[in-house]
Amino acid sequence: MSWTLHEPTLDVDAGLRPTHVKVDLDALADNLGAIQAHLGPQVQIMPVLKANAYGHGLVPVARLMERLGAPCLGLAYLEEGIRLRQAGLSVDMLVMGGILGSQIPLFLEHGLIITASSVDKLTAVEECAAAMGRRARVHLKVDTGMERLGVHWYSAEKLLEAALSLKHVQVEGIFTHLANADAADLSHSRLQLERFEQVLDFYPRHSLPTPLRHAANSGGVLQLPESWYDLVRPGILLFGVYPSPEVQRTIAVRPALEWLSRVVYFKVVEAGSPVSYGSTWAPDRRTRLVTVPVGYGDGYFRAMSDRAQVLLRGRRYPVVGRICMDQVMVDIGWDSAWNGDEVVLVGRRDGQEIGAEELAEWAGTIPYEVLTNINTRVPRVYRCERWPELTEQR
Repeated sequence: MSWTLHEPTLDVDAGLRPTHVKVDLDALADNLGAIQAHLGPQVQIMPVLKANAYGHGLVPVARLMERLGAPCLGLAYLEEGIRLRQAGLSVDMLVMGGILGSQIPLFLEHGLIITASSVDKLTAVEECAAAMGRRARVHLKVDTGMERLGVHWYSAEKLLEAALSLKHVQVEGIFTHLANADAADLSHSRLQLERFEQVLDFYPRHSLPTPLRHAANSGGVLQLPESWYDLVRPGILLFGVYPSPEVQRTIAVRPALEWLSRVVYFKVVEAGSPVSYGSTWAPDRRTRLVTVPVGYGDGYFRAMSDRAQVLLRGRRYPVVGRICMDQVMVDIGWDSAWNGDEVVLVGRRDGQEIGAEELAEWAGTIPYEVLTNINTRVPRVYRCERWPELTEQR
């Protein structure tokens, strides 16, 4: 099994960084296939790759999605799209975040699809496109109950009408975002979809073709077939992690990411001798501790202190004392361990598994934050048996 290093340029095999992430691109391909099989061929998938592809690495994952025929990639920020264009990707990309007027020329220069969430934004796009002699591509954003971005559903008709008169703007899509699609109670999501339907009725009422419609995030893909429309936007589900403990697991996916490190120190600690900053933990018996070079500076949350566990030699052991910026200590009792032994922070070994969901529980957060907070100083290495050229550095 071959693993290839990507940025940052640290050579794991040469011993420069024992803490690293492994990303299985074949698992991502399988997850995309499982989602498509669940949806059927009539619904397109726009993989959402914001926040460094949920910690998995933006450029390598985007290259895989382009190879797999994704019609469009979903991003949060302009700079993500520019980075992918600079890496040579030509696939369509929708930037779903809010925009400033000064950014519009860059959207047009790099061929990125813009989210237009108000008449003023749409007018600014039209004026910039006219001045540059270009045609802008946009998706209209409707707020149906998230109160984040988008025109309210009850005043959306003004935005839709304004779009009809523009000569340098092509409205390719219209979308909303579901606030609670990963919950057990789907009543609010269904209310949002009702509001979205009211907005969409504008097009048949005026005998106009309806743009590409989309609403479903990972929760919607799993639980709300009525939210699928023409296109869905899975994010965390694509990476093999379910968005919440409540969500129905109607699609079988597997994690694509492992977070690993190694033992770098071993010592015997006497009973009552406190460990780490603040002296919050001390053993009640003579014990063996190992030190692992990972910490909150890597995204291994300090909030998991005295709660987290790791896998070492196929067994679970507790992280003890406060998690430091660069190191953690693990109590292995009177078991044995050696410098260089693999430590699994996220992953599966010998029938044991620690998932991002479990780290989220220890940290009092959600798996999204666990994945996206793995710092960029942690090297990512990639495996892809189907298309090994995707792991080549470019």
